[in-house]
Amino acid sequence: MDRTDTPRPSAAEDVDVLIIGGGFVGSTIAAALAGTPLRVAMVDTQDPAQAIGAEFDGRSFAISLSNQRLLDGVGIWAGLADSVGPILDIRISDGPSLMFLHYDHRETGEGPMGFMVENHHLRRAQHERLSAAANLRVFAPDRVAELERGTGGVTARLAGGATLSARLAVAADGRFSQTRAAAGIGVTKWSYGQTGIVCTVRHERRHDHVAHERFLPAGPFAILPLKGGPEDAANRSSIVWTEGHELASAIMALDDDEFTAELGRRFGGFMGAIEVSEHRYAFPLGLQFAERMTDRRLALAGDAAHAMHPIAGQGLNMGLRDVAALAEVLVDAHRLGLDIGEASVLERYARWRRFDNTLMLAATDGLNRLFSNDIGPVRLARDVGLAAVNKLPPLKRLFMRHAMGLVGDLPKLLRGQPL
Repeated sequence: MDRTDTPRPSAAEDVDVLIIGGGFVGSTIAAALAGTPLRVAMVDTQDPAQAIGAEFDGRSFAISLSNQRLLDGVGIWAGLADSVGPILDIRISDGPSLMFLHYDHRETGEGPMGFMVENHHLRRAQHERLSAAANLRVFAPDRVAELERGTGGVTARLAGGATLSARLAVAADGRFSQTRAAAGIGVTKWSYGQTGIVCTVRHERRHDHVAHERFLPAGPFAILPLKGGPEDAANRSSIVWTEGHELASAIMALDDDEFTAELGRRFGGFMGAIEVSEHRYAFPLGLQFAERMTDRRLALAGDAAHAMHPIAGQGLNMGLRDVAALAEVLVDAHRLGLDIGEASVLERYARWRRFDNTLMLAATDGLNRLFSNDIGPVRLARDVGLAAVNKLPPLKRLFMRHAMGLVGDLPKLLRGQPL
């Protein structure tokens, strides 16, 4: 791995793809292009090596089945084999209502609904994969101080002194992407007036790899099964808890015992006594999408292009779907001898992702608005709808396949095929 305190040559280093941002999406793009003929550079403001030896920080992610195939195909999943647990079933309920929707993975015959992976395990596996990539240069910690995008390519001058020339820049630098802003790409966004509280709990009873999504008046409350150690392999879960801003601030200010008691009132006693880990996180919830996913010699991916409510656990999954589509478009263009940064190549990527991203943004927005209230007639309609879908196997299987990421025009990596 390159570091910014290492002397750099004054001449520009030529690569094919410059990835700006080394988070989950940026690192997976780099892994997807590893082993291809494309020369890749990735610039990240944080040192990826810090993932090695990092302790559990309370954050976990639900990975859909199709994105598990992606991570396996790009060589990341092998480093996660001992640290992920499957999501076999999903149980969706509306508060205390006796009506519910139950997704049983056996009804599709495809495999688990998805997998839960903790943040530090995923970062470590990505780092190990990138360290072995011969066609990748990583500049970290560093940042792009200046980016010029011309008709023939891009030139990036890094704060650490290096200069990079590429045919394409990929903005994977998150929701507040400076690369997107510098390109003049506007965003549409709004706040939900909600805060997401994230933590991890140990519970007395086993979760049996069942995820629970409860819709409470303030917003969704998710209990997501984690893999534990040898003695508690099914007794840990990740919590994603939605509250209004004001109440969330008060909850975050509670001491450990008070916080656990408040959580227990939402959690219920169905899994026995609970114990909260020391780490808690809170973040504002909102929707955001860029007015376009590409510009001259530039492609947006992940949160730089779209950010959504975590109600269906699809934020990272949609970013990884961007990765699969972009990697396939670039590799196909290179095989055909095309300029990978030209407008027609980038338009194929934008067109491929446009409908899928728009559909998921609309779905998560609509679900949050529908379920984050306690209006009697609306609550009754919700409950009847959940029960009806649960009794209609063809419709339920369609929804299940959506949740697993198996519906639509899927790139090769999401189908378990090599590029």
